[in-house]
Amino acid sequence: MILRLSLPLILLLIIVPQSIQGSIFKTFSNTLSPKYPPYSFVFPLSGNVFPLGYYSVSLQIGNPPKDFTFDVDTGSDLTWVQCDAPCSGCTVRTELQYKPKSNTVPCSDSICSALHWPQKPECLNPKEQCDYEVEYADQGSSMGALVVDQFSLKLLDGSSFVPRLAFGCGYDQHFPSAHLPPATVGVLGLGKGKISILTQLVSARLTRNVFGHCLSSKGGGYLFFGDNVIPSTGVSWTTLVSPNNHHYTTGPAELLYNGKPTGLNGLKLIFDSGSTYTYFNRKTYQAIVNLIGNDLKGKPVKDVKDDKTLAICWKGAKPLKSVLEVKNLFKTLTINFKNGRTNSQLQIPPESYLIVSKTGNVCLGILNGSEAGLQDSNVIGDISMQGAMVIYDNEKQQLGWVSADCDKLPK
Repeated sequence: MILRLSLPLILLLIIVPQSIQGSIFKTFSNTLSPKYPPYSFVFPLSGNVFPLGYYSVSLQIGNPPKDFTFDVDTGSDLTWVQCDAPCSGCTVRTELQYKPKSNTVPCSDSICSALHWPQKPECLNPKEQCDYEVEYADQGSSMGALVVDQFSLKLLDGSSFVPRLAFGCGYDQHFPSAHLPPATVGVLGLGKGKISILTQLVSARLTRNVFGHCLSSKGGGYLFFGDNVIPSTGVSWTTLVSPNNHHYTTGPAELLYNGKPTGLNGLKLIFDSGSTYTYFNRKTYQAIVNLIGNDLKGKPVKDVKDDKTLAICWKGAKPLKSVLEVKNLFKTLTINFKNGRTNSQLQIPPESYLIVSKTGNVCLGILNGSEAGLQDSNVIGDISMQGAMVIYDNEKQQLGWVSADCDKLPK
């Protein structure tokens, strides 16, 4: 899922089954030790919530290795890159695009079947390339072919691996004219499907089926694969629900405002790094807006209508430079997860749901998901995951978080 800068919902139409394992994985994994190594990979991130609206990672692909920047998306499976095959509608210069070298995946390969499941690949000749098409709700799309190439990945200790992984070579892109095209070259899909880069690394016995990210409010941060960097204490956990869904969904949970119940219960929440902002369904969103609005009465901020940065903005006595200047005027939101007899709480302080616009106003980074095409879903986006290590544990089917200094790479 990609929800950048309050764009309409973007949904991948590709769903990959958990049971299918491609021959690409088997070929590579046969060369490795049968024992599960405790390898962990850490990747620096660039970007911010505002004004960029995304966090990106640079990965090296090919021989010789070439850098490509990807939008990090935990809400989709397929990784793809703009591709000089040649390319129609690409948003980056030709020299920045990926150049295929007779390395397309044949239509007969089981990884192609996994990509297209529950449908079957449409190919008259089994030697034909495996095509893909990703369509978005905002009318954007990427079309191309599945390819295999080596990725240069460095471990924490400085050593490296160069596994051959499958990804999309997108040679026909379409971006809606109403929005600026992304500055990244592609999307890094980190969903649960077998086509995701992490799942391929797990199948090759290179890492555990655990990953996470730490997004800094100052910009940047890091992404990690494996569990070696996770603290042994202090992590709050909640169960992942809907295991067959490629989204990382949690719940049910209740919403607290300033530590007090709001009466909003039974919420299911998708944690999605592909979403810039946090989205709640219409009822929950309106309740939050009312609570904040009532709380701001008599305080030195007022509604401003001429700032279109986000749906709701407030103006102070003078232009603001930081959310911290008005943090004390707002209250903390808390997501209270009930895990059997125990509770775990995700605190969302004002600096994790507010931004300062270019004109110096403070704006609400919580949006109405029903208006963005999310129906009744709730999405925890980048803004509300800043300043914390967020952990997606596919082995134990749980999601965790702990406060962290995201400006320092783990060692």
